[in-house]
Amino acid sequence: MRRRSRIPEALVGTAFCTADVPTGILTPERMRGADFQKPSRGVRTVGLDLATLTGRCFAYRARMMRGQAFSHSTAARLYRMPLPPRFLYETTVHVTVSEAAQSPRVIGVVGHRHAAVESSFRLVDAFTLTDPVSTWCQLAPQLGLYDLVAAADYLVSGEVVDNGRNPPLATLEQLHEGVRRYAGKRGAKKLREALPRVRMGVDSRPETWLRLLLVDAGLPEPVVNVPIYDAGERLGKPDLAYLERRMAFDYEGDGHRVSEEQFRRDIRRRERFEAANWKYMRVVADDVFTDTADFLRRVRRVLAQRPSLP
Repeated sequence: MRRRSRIPEALVGTAFCTADVPTGILTPERMRGADFQKPSRGVRTVGLDLATLTGRCFAYRARMMRGQAFSHSTAARLYRMPLPPRFLYETTVHVTVSEAAQSPRVIGVVGHRHAAVESSFRLVDAFTLTDPVSTWCQLAPQLGLYDLVAAADYLVSGEVVDNGRNPPLATLEQLHEGVRRYAGKRGAKKLREALPRVRMGVDSRPETWLRLLLVDAGLPEPVVNVPIYDAGERLGKPDLAYLERRMAFDYEGDGHRVSEEQFRRDIRRRERFEAANWKYMRVVADDVFTDTADFLRRVRRVLAQRPSLP
């Protein structure tokens, strides 16, 4: 039995076109071996997890042509925009092609023809993407209004990281220009509705939903992530607050429940606010996404008990 030749180390963890492999490195017969993944015709991968978005994008990138860029929800996920949980299970890869470029013909890849300007494409972590504003506009048919606003909040606020924030991916002015360019396309009306509701300094998707929920219930719009002080002492920086009513909201995801350190910080923060005569509301997913009526009743009850305070 003939021994199989070893796969060159440089090819492990990559995707490549069989036609691009120099003669003598690997034979066509060898590249048909069971230790190669075959995501599409003429493409081989070694050591990539094709169940992940990045794995599928690497597999298509091997045959990507000029004038093509990952777009729509694919680009949004690579930009790490906050999206509804259903997108975690999306297996389709979306690719936008400029007018002169060839559309993709690969199973699992959907092509979108658009008058895209290649100079507006962005290289992010080795992937060519449509620019952040165009990507946001492309999401309009796929997202509800609240999630469209949440994605834009993320773009103009910057991603929250351990030591602060990454730089914003777009400005409000760029969003306005993007919506203007998108006029007449599917989702344009929703973009126009979302744009005036976008805010800077937002930390998360649930925070956006909470803000919009309060406003759409006829309540005043709270301020976003403003540091609160009392007698020179910093109480904290709640997600949202009604300053005149001394009422603060903090959304608590699973991290607040499973992290003992975070749990202790949450208790101390609440004690500081309440000692300074603030009403501090800890908000959970049910309040924002499912049992909103009960949550809003509680908010109204508190506001009725707290007229504007000095």
